[in-house]
Amino acid sequence: MHRADLEWSDVRVFLAIARLGTLGAAAKQLGQTQPTMGRRLRMLEQAVGYTLFQRTSEGFILTDEGTMVLTHAERMEEEALNFTRALSGSDARLTGSLRVSSSDWFGVHVLTPVFARFLAAHRGVALELLTDARRYSLARREAELAFRITPFDEPDIIQRRLMHVDYALYGHVDLPPPRAGDGSGQALISMDSAFGALPDVTWVKKMLPDATIGFGSNNRGAQARMCAEGLGFAVLPCPLGDTTPGLRRVDLGEAPPGRDVWLGYHRDLRRLARLRALLDVTIEALANV
Repeated sequence: MHRADLEWSDVRVFLAIARLGTLGAAAKQLGQTQPTMGRRLRMLEQAVGYTLFQRTSEGFILTDEGTMVLTHAERMEEEALNFTRALSGSDARLTGSLRVSSSDWFGVHVLTPVFARFLAAHRGVALELLTDARRYSLARREAELAFRITPFDEPDIIQRRLMHVDYALYGHVDLPPPRAGDGSGQALISMDSAFGALPDVTWVKKMLPDATIGFGSNNRGAQARMCAEGLGFAVLPCPLGDTTPGLRRVDLGEAPPGRDVWLGYHRDLRRLARLRALLDVTIEALANV
């Protein structure tokens, strides 16, 4: 590594490409041309002696060496921002971006209202919320913060149990409720076959053994919408079911099992100011729900 050749401006280029995934988007953010961005990236790669990105048809993907450099580059950025804020007297202002991963319904119905309050207070921070079934890697920095219904088993992850989510059986307000232990003639709205072993799926099969699956999806929002259309009964997280118009809870004499929600982030980010601020707001809002 040729330390004398390492320029902070090149590191800024690297961070923009790592976060946005393309030269074009990174160039627009920094107000530079794509050829200039490409040239500065090549200079940085020559300085550190590694290829930092895989160039693909879909954009730039960090290599293992690029992931390692990213951790140090963000520390450099944080120190540069601290230096700038100290000189300008605005040390309390947070800037930068954070990528957050969660399930679809949790991101929309639980996290988004909390994140809205956070962003209103910290206009310099940009949040990106990824909501799908894929488990994004915190070690590879595919996300800085993740919310899951199971504890994290990756190394070097700081995690905590955030909250417990109750589940309930829901149906359209005009549908007569099914009888526990029966379910004949009733349609169920459930997870798709790949998630057939989830606790709530097992529970509803036990409580309504003669019901048939009328609609399956790995998207809880789609299940709630189909349930609101009157097409059957669904076990839903209460923060989703209780806020979906047209639905009511159905009591079968036994509640379905709820789920814990865990949050996690890589230990290398524990001093990242904007992440700490987001964690504080999220934990305060949800830990006692």
